[in-house]
Amino acid sequence: MESPQKTSYQPAAIEEKWQKTWSELGLDKTPQDQNKPKFYALSMFPYPSGSLHMGHVRNYTITDVIARLKRMQGYRVLHPMGWDAFGLPAENAAIDRGVPPAKWTYQNIAQMRQQLQRLGLSLDWECEVATCSPDYYKWTQWIFLQFLQAGLAYQREAAVNWDPIDQTVLANEQVDNEGRSWRSGAIVERKLLRQWFFKITDYAEELLNDLEKLTGWPERVKLMQANWIGKSTGAYLEFPIVGSEEKIGVYTTRPDTVYGVSYVVLAPEHPLTQVVTTSEQKTAVEAFIKEVTNQSELERTAEDKPKRGIPTGGKAINPFTGEEVPVWIADYVLYEYGTGAVMGVPAHDVRDFKFAKEQNLAIKVVIVPEVGAEETLKTSYTEAGILVNSGDFNGINSVDAKKAITEFAEKQNFGKLRIQYRLRDWLISRQRYWGAPIPVIHCPECGIVPVPDADLPVQLPEEIELSGRGGSPLAQLESWVNVPCPTCGTPAKRETDTMDTFIDSSWYFLRFTDAKNENQVFDFQKVNDWMPVDQYVGGIEHAILHLLYSRFFTKVLRDRGLLNFDEPFQRLLTQGMVQGLTYMNPNKGGKDKWIPSNLVDANNPVDPQTGEPLQRLYATMSKSKGNGVAPEDVINKYGIDTARMFILFKAPPEKDLEWDEADVEGQFRFLNRVWRLVTDYAAAGVCKQKPELDKLSKVEKDLRRAIHIAIQAITEDVEDEYQFNTAISELMKLSNALNDASCNNSPIYAEGIQTLVILLAPFAPHIGDELWQLLGNKDSVHKQTWPSFDPAALIADEITLVIQVMGKTRGSIQVPSQADKAELEKYARESEIAQRYIEGKEIKKAIVVPGKLVNFVLG
Repeated sequence: MESPQKTSYQPAAIEEKWQKTWSELGLDKTPQDQNKPKFYALSMFPYPSGSLHMGHVRNYTITDVIARLKRMQGYRVLHPMGWDAFGLPAENAAIDRGVPPAKWTYQNIAQMRQQLQRLGLSLDWECEVATCSPDYYKWTQWIFLQFLQAGLAYQREAAVNWDPIDQTVLANEQVDNEGRSWRSGAIVERKLLRQWFFKITDYAEELLNDLEKLTGWPERVKLMQANWIGKSTGAYLEFPIVGSEEKIGVYTTRPDTVYGVSYVVLAPEHPLTQVVTTSEQKTAVEAFIKEVTNQSELERTAEDKPKRGIPTGGKAINPFTGEEVPVWIADYVLYEYGTGAVMGVPAHDVRDFKFAKEQNLAIKVVIVPEVGAEETLKTSYTEAGILVNSGDFNGINSVDAKKAITEFAEKQNFGKLRIQYRLRDWLISRQRYWGAPIPVIHCPECGIVPVPDADLPVQLPEEIELSGRGGSPLAQLESWVNVPCPTCGTPAKRETDTMDTFIDSSWYFLRFTDAKNENQVFDFQKVNDWMPVDQYVGGIEHAILHLLYSRFFTKVLRDRGLLNFDEPFQRLLTQGMVQGLTYMNPNKGGKDKWIPSNLVDANNPVDPQTGEPLQRLYATMSKSKGNGVAPEDVINKYGIDTARMFILFKAPPEKDLEWDEADVEGQFRFLNRVWRLVTDYAAAGVCKQKPELDKLSKVEKDLRRAIHIAIQAITEDVEDEYQFNTAISELMKLSNALNDASCNNSPIYAEGIQTLVILLAPFAPHIGDELWQLLGNKDSVHKQTWPSFDPAALIADEITLVIQVMGKTRGSIQVPSQADKAELEKYARESEIAQRYIEGKEIKKAIVVPGKLVNFVLG
């Protein structure tokens, strides 16, 4: 073979060449051969904002390494990509720019697809989906109808944020801290509208219990979901209203404190507010309700805000004591949560204590830490203890009292045991245009009628004027709204709400398994073959909603006979954020405090406007902080492989990563060293001999041991915890061992060079394939089998034995690694070191630590 011409490492040329070759070879296509085990590697799909940021690059690089590794380990791999493309940002951008949301979205998709393809990710683009495409949302609508048939989709009135100027519903994120609309600046009102919900609460218990099955998930994500579901066991108790047949139902996890109730609080929206309010208090109560109605849920429940309330003038009876207690309304009680009413026990609840102090309400101690303890309080006592002032239950410990008091209430018919969840049913209605239309028709004769499957998708009309004002854009398009009822033919109206975009992302991973199926949501065999996802990678910010909703969808579709598994994601990796060097002026407030890095002299960091000294810190990259690094800038300067190597090496994947150009430069230098190492070897002529393992020299044995230590360590690092940073450290050690070896003509050296290139390939795929070709190989390195280590190669023939005299190290010698204690002592006694330091002295004792040292104690 003719020696290849030596060239310098030119990443741009190499990367373009190999991406073209991979595409021509179809290297990343999903294999259909079911003889191999499957592996489904998935990154959370992006919103098409128009440009990739370093967080994207990190996420997709991590998943790509896993996908490439698994292919080399003999798996058939599904590694797809798509777009979470519906939603408010696109609609707002379209309004601001005067272009249709579809046009803006598809332009962004095209731009980001190009950027992703430039990263050299081993994605199967034939599986691509976009949630805003009719051939995708047709099946989103079909799934909605499955929920409707199962009794899991329903309509009811619910409070929404209403902009009185623009006459439209606002999402929580469109309301600022002062309760004003982000667009019109109007004070936002709370208004009741009929909304669509999914009954996720029907699955609360299973969603909670099945967290135990998710052994491949981070514990903190499981804990966040458990807390969000919020299961609690307590008592439902009824307090009769004085002068009425009505009763106020409360749920409490502390029935042991019921003898300490000194007031009851209703949510201002509670229907019983009208029943219990006296004529004297009517005007004040109505004014308070109007004021509270304009507050968002976040404002009302904020911990740092004072709790405000007003007496209704009415009273309720504590069924345990027969005492009358005042009924109040307060802003911190929400009608949507629990029963919309709470019992106030100031002595044993922090919030109630504060409220009672402010409103001068009675505080009655009913639990003390121990028998005979002082009953006066400076603050609430919320721990377990002994009941006092509690009638027949005095002297019982509070844990036992919970059960006893609940059982007593049940026997007396004014209470019962209840299991409750913090989780609420999922409000899926959006009064916006850019989302999947809800596929039902409202008929005056038949009621709610599902759109027949044959008429799906209900397509979004393209000729529509978007202003962000005047309610749902779809509701204003009469030609689209007015349709005959599909059941009886009566003139009827389409549903004009669109679906929450979380619905689109709650099943996309299922569609990837059969992305181009025009006749079914997905093929039963294919989805059950590929699912569940073996490795899911994405940000911790999706720990609750997206992951919980995806689990919910999976369980519903399983119960509809479409799936045969319980959980969608086997393993979950939540990658850390990418942080950039950030400059902050502590004397400024709001967004103005962040000074963009490009305006600051790193050697003299001062505010360019005021001259004030700036603080330096690392913070998550964002436009507002002006601390971002554009992926294309890094790629243009160093190449994709260097960017990948830095991202993987700088920090473990679950930790935050501090961007530092000096470290990027370090990885570029490492790839250059590997390039020179391999090209020097290839230029000298590749060794084709097979090694004779029983005739190796010591140098060859040492090098072979370094090779197989690298194989073992890297395989362990990338298989279990995905510690790519330590795996790259091992690659560096192997590179150094090859560089230092003095047996360049040996077949062992050839094995080392080939192994280095194969092990490097998943991390730096372009240089990997180029070097593989320079070594005279015809096929892609990514089609090679991942190497396995030889345990025999790890055993050293010789070890270094340290010799000590009276605990002081005097030198070391090489001895056979298999030597026992007696042999080690003999080698040490006979060594030149021992002769020199012990000459003429008596050895009182020899302490032998096998494999490490011999210490001579002299008399």
